[in-house]
Amino acid sequence: MTEPIPFSALPDDALRRVRGILTDIDGTLTTDGRLPASTYLALDRLSRAGLHVIPVTGRCIAWAEILTRLWPVDAIIGENGAFYSHLTHGKLVTRYLDDAVTRDANLYRIHALGQEILREVPGSALASDQAWHAADLAIDHAEDVTPLPQAAVDRIAAMMRSAGMTATVSSIHVNGWFGRHDKLSMSRLCVKELLGDDIDASRDEWLFIGDSANDVAMFGHFPLSVGVANVRDILDKLPEKPAYITESAGGEGFAEMAERVLRAKGF
Repeated sequence: MTEPIPFSALPDDALRRVRGILTDIDGTLTTDGRLPASTYLALDRLSRAGLHVIPVTGRCIAWAEILTRLWPVDAIIGENGAFYSHLTHGKLVTRYLDDAVTRDANLYRIHALGQEILREVPGSALASDQAWHAADLAIDHAEDVTPLPQAAVDRIAAMMRSAGMTATVSSIHVNGWFGRHDKLSMSRLCVKELLGDDIDASRDEWLFIGDSANDVAMFGHFPLSVGVANVRDILDKLPEKPAYITESAGGEGFAEMAERVLRAKGF
């Protein structure tokens, strides 16, 4: 797999075509768990310039609904594609993939598996926001617990898959869910339903930026796929790598990307 090249080497002509940005949150918009002022300013400038901005995260529905209200974004896709939240005439709307009956049944199975994982993998914990997840299981491996060894992280993912879940690993959590959706499939649906756009047909007009293993589908789909510098820590584990990589890590890397896009488009 070709190694990423510096984002600074990406021609301005390619950036002028960008109409929308899909972005991970943890480790991409944030730095050490915090949102830098420069990152929020970058989000605001992109929005004011008329670009569509949609964060795509593994974080729970509570996060998504709060941030949808607070941030200058078109929507937020949460729990690795289980839903998206957006505002319509100032009112919050959440669009789920599964109906309420299916979600309730899945949450019962999710609770049981979560307890089993905690018994089998010492040092693991439910994510601090697990109580507010609508459709998936998030096991903390590096956020509020002492970082687990890779073998333990792999064990958690294997247990999820053995139970019939799709499982992915972010920089802080192992997420598992029932169903075959992911960040990319919900990005397709969200952009089509909200914006009337086809991100397969117009993939060179959308840029994705991320940093973790659960961004692989997005890295593989978009020609303008960008990793913030901290993605270097896991490049050897990614079957699909970002095409480009920023000089800066975390939120500062996102701001670096935004500045180049805005400058190329004349803002």
